[in-house]
Amino acid sequence: MTEQHVNEASIEVEAMAQNTEAAVIPPTVERSTSRAAERMRLHRERRRNKLRCLTIELREREIDALIKMGLLKPETRNVTYDVQMALYAFLEKTLGAKQ
Repeated sequence: MTEQHVNEASIEVEAMAQNTEAAVIPPTVERSTSRAAERMRLHRERRRNKLRCLTIELREREIDALIKMGLLKPETRNVTYDVQMALYAFLEKTLGAKQ
């Protein structure tokens, strides 16, 4: 083999090595979490914190009672978050201190 052939062969080997390295390293891609996986993650987190997630229905008179107790402002009776906070306050008041 001539010196020129040796140089060409070594260049070719180096190029192949570079291409192989590029192919072996996977691109960094953020994994997307499915909605089901996110629900399960939240469920497990609540369970660790000894919490439960419930869907409840409130009657208008129960919302009126929260207003009469001063736990909810009349103008926010249709704001879900405010009703939720008033209900939490009611439960804390009647069942005891936070754990």
